[in-house]
Amino acid sequence: MRMDYFSDLVESAIDGAQAEITGDGSKFEARVVSDAFEGLSTLNRHKMVYAVLDEHIKSGAIHALTIKALTKSESAES
Repeated sequence: MRMDYFSDLVESAIDGAQAEITGDGSKFEARVVSDAFEGLSTLNRHKMVYAVLDEHIKSGAIHALTIKALTKSESAES
């Protein structure tokens, strides 16, 4: 599967998200920026992203996933 496929999945499932998923093989890094994360803990932000990609994690297409989930203002600061 193409990484932009995973990015497209996240962008279509999380309101206003901009997702950049990079990696090789089965190890990926996701940087997701969305104001839908406003007021949520890091854990709950990660749960949102995992929920979108769950079937691909269970199938083994994604083995390891590192997530940075930020609001737009947090993204501008980093």
